[in-house]
Amino acid sequence: MYGNPTFHCDGAGIRAHCRQLATVVTIAGHLDVVNVERAARYIDRFILAEKPFVLDLTDVDSFTEEAISLLFTIDDLCSAAGVEWSLIASRAVEQTLHDAGIEFDGAGSVPEALNHFADAMVARRQLLPLLTKSA
Repeated sequence: MYGNPTFHCDGAGIRAHCRQLATVVTIAGHLDVVNVERAARYIDRFILAEKPFVLDLTDVDSFTEEAISLLFTIDDLCSAAGVEWSLIASRAVEQTLHDAGIEFDGAGSVPEALNHFADAMVARRQLLPLLTKSA
């Protein structure tokens, strides 16, 4: 198999897609204490400097409280790389975060997240001529 094969991670399938606007990592299945550290180590390679990151968990059907650590790890990695990231959560993820009293900014879909990054890029480009002009 070629292209973007699925990485099988003890009940979770992980796929990465490098798009023009962002890197999108999609996880399906379940995330729990058994696979969350391994998933985080695998995902780390897809967080690239100057490339926004989208974590698509819409196909995650089970997300335990231990799996919340994955989101904090991604937040730390993206901060260290200086990139913005967005979470697309399934109902299971939303419920676990709600029960734990934790909120993450996110988008409703991958296209919505990509549109946000495109809008941010346009705004930065509009500022660039202003920053380079001298008095």
